[in-house]
Parts: sequence; C-alpha cells; structure tokens
Amino acid sequence: MSDPRPACLVTNVVSHYRAEPFALLCEAEDVEVIAWAHRGPAPPGVRLRVPTQRGAARLAASGRYRAVICGISGRLALPASYLAARRARVPFVLWATIWAHPRTPAHAFSLLPTRYLYRHADAVATYGPHVSAYVAARRGRDDDVFVATQAASPLHFAPAEPAARSDVRPQFLFVGRLEHEKGVDVLLEAWRQSALHGEAELVCVGDGPLRSRIESAGVTVLGRVEQPDLPALYAAADALVLPSIATATFREPWGLVANEAMHQGTPVVASDAVGAVAGGLVRDGRNGLVFPAGDADALAVRLETLARNPELRRALGTAAANDIAPYTPRAWVRGMQQALAAVGASRSG
Repeated sequence: MSDPRPACLVTNVVSHYRAEPFALLCEAEDVEVIAWAHRGPAPPGVRLRVPTQRGAARLAASGRYRAVICGISGRLALPASYLAARRARVPFVLWATIWAHPRTPAHAFSLLPTRYLYRHADAVATYGPHVSAYVAARRGRDDDVFVATQAASPLHFAPAEPAARSDVRPQFLFVGRLEHEKGVDVLLEAWRQSALHGEAELVCVGDGPLRSRIESAGVTVLGRVEQPDLPALYAAADALVLPSIATATFREPWGLVANEAMHQGTPVVASDAVGAVAGGLVRDGRNGLVFPAGDADALAVRLETLARNPELRRALGTAAANDIAPYTPRAWVRGMQQALAAVGASRSG
C-alpha cells in the first residue's frame, strides 16, 4: 500500500520562475512546499508553508511527510532537513544546483558536510548534466542522480511580438545583475575592443553596482524590466550575451535568461562558465556561440561575427527555438519524479 502522506520540498523562496513547476509538482506528487524565506502570497497551485529555517526542519521531522526534498541553500535548513528526514525515517532527496563549491574561508567549513550529503542522500535531482557529473564524482555513483532540467515557462515566454526599435543596427542584449561575476567588465572591454561602434548596439537590462560604469561607456541601460515585458525585448534582440565568469563565491549554475531568449528564437553568446553551456543547452555553432570565460578578445570576435552575418544569426536563432522546446516545467517535474521513484516515494510509481 502506498504511503498516503504528502512529500515536502524545502527551499528558500518560490520565485516567479519556480511557481509553475512547483505547482505542477504539487499536483502530480502531492507535495507541500516549505519556503523559509518566502515573502508574499502563495503562487496559484502551490501548497505553501512559510516557517523559519528551524521551523522547516521541525516540519520535515514531524512525521507528516513520506519524503523530504531539499534544495542546497540555507546554512541551517539543509543539514537540519537531512537530519529531520533521518529522524522521521523517510527518504531524503537532495536538489543539487551547483557545479563548483565556493572557495572562501567561510565556505571551507561547509565543504565536508556538503560532500557528506552528496554521498548519503537517498537520491539526487540536479539542474543539468554538468551538476550531475559534479555530484556523481563526489557520490561515487550516478545511478540515482537525475536531471530536473532548468526551464522557463513556455506560457510566459511564448514567441512575442518584438519590441519596437528605432535603431535598425544589430542589437546585443544583456539581461541580469550588473555585477562583476556576471561578466559585465568582460562585456564592456569586448565592446570597447570591437569595431562595432556605430555598426551595432548593446543594451543592458538590470541593475547593480556597475550600472554607472556601463552608462559612462555609452551603453544603453534600461534598468529593471518586469517579467511580462522581457519576451518582447528578447524577440527584438539579435543575440543575448551571457558573459558570466567564475569567482571564489560564484559559478553560474545555469543562466535561465538563455532559456528565455531561446524561446524567442534568439541565439545566445555565452561563456564556458555558464551552466547552460556546460549542461548542453547552448551549443557553439548550433544555437549560439561560446567563448572562454573572461576572454574579452574572444567575445569581441564573436560579437563582430554575429553583427556582420545576418544569415548566421537566423540559422542559430532557428536552432535555438527548436532546441529549447524540451526544456519545460513538466520536464523538471519528471526529473523530480524520477528521484522520488528511485527512493520508492513517487505517486506515479
């Protein structure tokens, strides 16, 4: 007889891009989401509890759940949820998102406990094949490591009418935090080195400490743009640029803006420090162009290549629209279901 209790998913917040997959998982697998840092109402279809981190662990240990899924965030919530699952004698599924542990003295203390969780979780769900390989190397096996692929909602990012543009020059678009780790300095240097001034346009969406530096370089900065307005900007752009670099505290886990742009048939120029590249979505010469992280010279060459070759832009964009089709919230749910099934806790069997 199957266990009638729900499962729980312990995380920090339910962001806008998690709302749809979480709702689908709640429906498919009878899951309650325990989001210890969430603010605001529960998204439609998401069965939500908002305790403290300690409260999340107490709920996980309460015996009301048949399995505990926990994301790799929260200095207290993660280890406490693992111990809670063991105390309740229910399976623990780790939702792993990183493919490099941060290299700071503070994070050194969490290295051994995190490796312990990689080895001793009953199953692991990951962002993509790059995270699966990272986990399997520490786990010593990969037979119970499953990909729950990163996805942007096809409903929110369905092909849109391009935003009106007064400039007919090729346009490159950056969307994200205007910070060092996002490769903004690399992008500005590549733009300076390129011979595209007057021939193409660079537009940045987002905000952050480097905004004034970008504006002083003569680059258009639109600031924060709400999600409903993003598809039209992606559709109007000739390519999205995602130049993230690896730092002591950060390596781009995925880069969901790549998914969002590809839904509009927009190719992506990304560094090899981006998870969407390492995970196999953005492929050099297929649906985008890839360059070595931090290499402004290489990025400049790729921007020039795309700016001067409209046929290449069209070909890469067509492939991008085709290749993004399998990356859906339901695909993410299937990965989670596989992990639950591996520990005997899936409603679908």
